[in-house]
Amino acid sequence: MTSQDQPREGDRIAKLLARAGIASRREVERMIAEGRVKIGEEVVTTPATVLTSLRGVSVDGKPVKAPEAARLFAFHKPSGLITAERDPAGRPTIYTALRNALPPGTPRVMPVGRLDLNTEGLLLLTNDGGLKRAMELPSSGIPRTYRARTFGDISQEQLEELSEGVTIEGMHYGSINANMERRTGRNQWIELTLTEGKNREVRRVLEHLGLQVSRLLRTSYGPFELLDLPRGQVVEIRAVEVERFRKTLKGDVSNEAPRASHEHARLRVQKARRK
Repeated sequence: MTSQDQPREGDRIAKLLARAGIASRREVERMIAEGRVKIGEEVVTTPATVLTSLRGVSVDGKPVKAPEAARLFAFHKPSGLITAERDPAGRPTIYTALRNALPPGTPRVMPVGRLDLNTEGLLLLTNDGGLKRAMELPSSGIPRTYRARTFGDISQEQLEELSEGVTIEGMHYGSINANMERRTGRNQWIELTLTEGKNREVRRVLEHLGLQVSRLLRTSYGPFELLDLPRGQVVEIRAVEVERFRKTLKGDVSNEAPRASHEHARLRVQKARRK
């Protein structure tokens, strides 16, 4: 066996910092490029630096703490908030609402995916970069369900054709399970379930069908449902449910269990207990 074939001990620093909840792996790589990450007094110059632990690592001059246990929160995002930490235009972000919504002592959390400015509903948050990345990977095939209030003429037969996928201006969208919920005149509520989560996918597909979307609400992400969670509020998902779900994911470095089907019973999120 050559030295190249020897198993590598440790992980890349970008992966370790993401798992520690510092930021997403892409954001960590940006921090490293900006010279904000050090090991002792030495500036880290590449995200490929391999470490067995984060001992001695600092970001912006602050020592990095050992990773905490993965935690997952459900947030009912209101319309009008940017899914970002900050906005150059000065518009309010999800963190504006989260300051008062998260329980005291909650570690830094990152959104799993994103919801557009005018889209509301379920947004999952986690302190674990590895879990975040695994849940966002297209290969994970996690179903997301939305309810859209639309105006225009559409039939159930047209909606069912979306199960074959659709190509719009050169962009292909995969299978979408769409069903008419109720209709009043030319106004209707439509439920859509998809697994890709491409940028503005639901709105683009519905507009392609000639519909005007006046409201868009995400009601579930994988087995986790919005249910009756009040707008702007947060609940924490029980640790046992997080670990059970984690074992179904591909791309999660902490999980070696085979991927299971996402078609299991939906899990009710449990209200976070304030300490």
